[in-house]
Amino acid sequence: MSERAAFLDRDGTINVKAPEGEYVTLPGGFTFLPGAERAIRLLSEAGWRVIVVSNQRGVALGRMTAADVDAVNARMAHLPIDGIFVCPHDRGQCDCRKPGTGLFRQALERFPGIDLERSVMIGDADSDIEAGRAIGARTFRVGEPPLPSLLQVAERLASAPAS
Repeated sequence: MSERAAFLDRDGTINVKAPEGEYVTLPGGFTFLPGAERAIRLLSEAGWRVIVVSNQRGVALGRMTAADVDAVNARMAHLPIDGIFVCPHDRGQCDCRKPGTGLFRQALERFPGIDLERSVMIGDADSDIEAGRAIGARTFRVGEPPLPSLLQVAERLASAPAS
């Protein structure tokens, strides 16, 4: 049976994004956006496989290590997240950096039952939306009003019949 996945960007979608040119490098710098924890729980309870896909260019720039990224991601360990896939590369160095689709291929290797056409990509950046479109998923852009929040999108998805 094919599974639905909700692919979520991290910074700016789940947590407060660092100012332009800066990065969330330590667990103490990670602050959930209002409603984000509830949104992830709602998606999981509604049968969505929840997967975080995140560009973390700060690793390539030497501003943090892969272990730092793991420590920050551990702030989400209490949530029903099925997998976290991270691109640590700089622009133009790989195909996993969104809008590339490598992170999604990694997710499919771990969860081969995912049907991308039944899945969604939720993010706050053009690269998130482009990546979602490239894999054939529905896309949702979140952010400051008038854009919806992650919680508003999750409520909509959780209340819709599985298709």
